[in-house]
Amino acid sequence: MQKTTGIHHITAMVNDAQRNIDFYAGILGLRLVKKTINFDRPEVYHLYFGNETGEPGTVITFFPWAKQLKGRIGTGQVGVISFMIPAGSIDFWKQRLQTFGIEFRSSERFGEQNIQFPDPDGLQLELIERNEGPINLWSFGGIQAEHAIKGFAGATLISAQPNKTADVLENILGLDCIGDQEGFLRFRSEGNVGNIIDIKLTPSVRGLMGAGTVHHIAWRAKDEEELNRWRALLQNKEFYPTEIRDRNYFKAVYFHEQGGILFEIATNPPGFSVDEPVSELGKKLMLPAWLESKREELEETLPSVEARILEGDK
Repeated sequence: MQKTTGIHHITAMVNDAQRNIDFYAGILGLRLVKKTINFDRPEVYHLYFGNETGEPGTVITFFPWAKQLKGRIGTGQVGVISFMIPAGSIDFWKQRLQTFGIEFRSSERFGEQNIQFPDPDGLQLELIERNEGPINLWSFGGIQAEHAIKGFAGATLISAQPNKTADVLENILGLDCIGDQEGFLRFRSEGNVGNIIDIKLTPSVRGLMGAGTVHHIAWRAKDEEELNRWRALLQNKEFYPTEIRDRNYFKAVYFHEQGGILFEIATNPPGFSVDEPVSELGKKLMLPAWLESKREELEETLPSVEARILEGDK
């Protein structure tokens, strides 16, 4: 059985592009690794944040669109996005969140301490200390490598049918069920980042798509050959996957699992340096070849945004 090594990326919906960059780059210290557009709606940015090179398992992406209505987190969605921080850095992050006026609460799940807080649009985030995972060498503002977010720790899924979502994780994606505790079922993949998935077992309200909610969660495929095998398996199991779509930085298929969550499977290659050098990632608006002729028009339409060190940061 082929197995995913874990989360490839998570994509969410927000309202304001600069506010989004100020939070994820300015406060959380992630690198803006790609500034492009939503291929299906070119008038909307698609912003990617991750570690210094945007490795799979570290990347959170956003569709910022001022006109979209506020969403509601609930069934059929990712409920909590978990980031992995180095062991011993949790006090640094508590102080940093306090410095920027972000309220948080401490919690524990499966014996792990975490701090939970919302982003400006209401997405629910948490930071978890773990020894595993590669150090993030990207430094920005007051954040150095010894404290920097390493990537995803995992995610909490809110499913309308938890047992069926669990079946997909275990028997399609190849994760192992490793625990059941206090209303959560826990799964682990073979990777060392983005590798822990919890399914919430207690009832929740129905999720409504909009700003402040996750659009989809993507899983890693090592290459296009493996992606094709997964697509064939999904077809065989009657999940009705999409055709393979070229997203420039990866190729992907999408499908809804039976708990209502939109899943994607995306290839690790070619990555974010396919159209600009690593040293220049995120600085320029990057467009697919078929939209280059509309660059001037799009640059006039899209708001001017940048990753910037925030006032008061060290």
